[in-house]
Amino acid sequence: MKYVDEFRDPERARFLIREIEGLVERIAERREGPIYIMEVCGGHTHSIFKYGIENMIPREITLVHGPGCPVCVLPMGRVDDCVALAETPGVIFATFGDAMRVPGSKKSLLAAKAEGADVRMVYSPLDALALARKNPDREVVFFGLGFETTMPSTALTVLQAEEEGIENFSIFCNHITIIPTMKAILDSPDLRLDGFLGPGHVSMVIGMAPYEFIAREYGRPVVIAGFEPLDILHSLWMVLEQIADGRAEIENQYGRVVPREGNPVALDAIRRVFAVREFFEWRGLGSIDQSGVRVADAYARFDAEKKFSVPALKVADPKACQCGEVLKGAIKPWDCRVFGKECRPDSPLGALMVSSEGACAAYYQYGDLTQLAHKEVV
Repeated sequence: MKYVDEFRDPERARFLIREIEGLVERIAERREGPIYIMEVCGGHTHSIFKYGIENMIPREITLVHGPGCPVCVLPMGRVDDCVALAETPGVIFATFGDAMRVPGSKKSLLAAKAEGADVRMVYSPLDALALARKNPDREVVFFGLGFETTMPSTALTVLQAEEEGIENFSIFCNHITIIPTMKAILDSPDLRLDGFLGPGHVSMVIGMAPYEFIAREYGRPVVIAGFEPLDILHSLWMVLEQIADGRAEIENQYGRVVPREGNPVALDAIRRVFAVREFFEWRGLGSIDQSGVRVADAYARFDAEKKFSVPALKVADPKACQCGEVLKGAIKPWDCRVFGKECRPDSPLGALMVSSEGACAAYYQYGDLTQLAHKEVV
């Protein structure tokens, strides 16, 4: 078994596309108009463009690119807080690489580093903890960022720091949760959705049960999807089959990775170390109730927001930037006024152009830029 090759087999892809076309015809017999399917995860968006899936499927299917890129939904005010922490004397600020270029209201972490702040790129929170061990006379702050996918590693690192008695380590916690976000999207009055491709890596942690309210209360199917091209085509087929049959269920296409009950060890670490925030601000989506977590009171000594003075100011996005509309699926990246002009990967104005998982970055890297040229001529 070659594994990756089997999930990129052209003949199987052609078979799935024919099956998808048949389901679209069945759905058209019952209703008119486009079929809107949101891929929640930024990793899916990246794969969709990398493999040209939007151009393979029938034009009746409109893929909506959701808010599943944690770097992309980070509001400017929280970036400014990161910069303030990084510029605090005696602090080593440790962060994942893609967060270094997210623009704040005045500068990014990368710009702060260029100006002398001690900002270091790490590959895991354990790398940040290692920095704290090596620099006992410095305070090390780790930028905790991501959905439930990365929460366990942050939580387990805090538990490790407690076990070792490391006192010069803390977390600037910006972890967010997927379920309240999906509910906020479903409650949005200006967004029509017929189904979801559920996030694979998040589901590996939380399992299938948390999505059940989407089928039960909103009547929308969710198929947890893998990231290879055949995974995505198969998952689209599964969503369309539910729509054609008039069903709304939670199904798991990514069964080789996602267990039904999730990862109990990871979930236990999350419950021990984190507490739900009353609300959390999202870039482009506004404040969403219970959509973020903070460091629990029992581990307050590892909470950078309590250990240091953090500005915690709300900062509006640049008026020209339409990240919010793209995040909600109201417009495509092409339609943003600054896409490909003032906002490009080498000089991002909006957060969606920073991370490789951002919809705008995926469009720019893999999309047909002749559409942009045509728009400019028009």
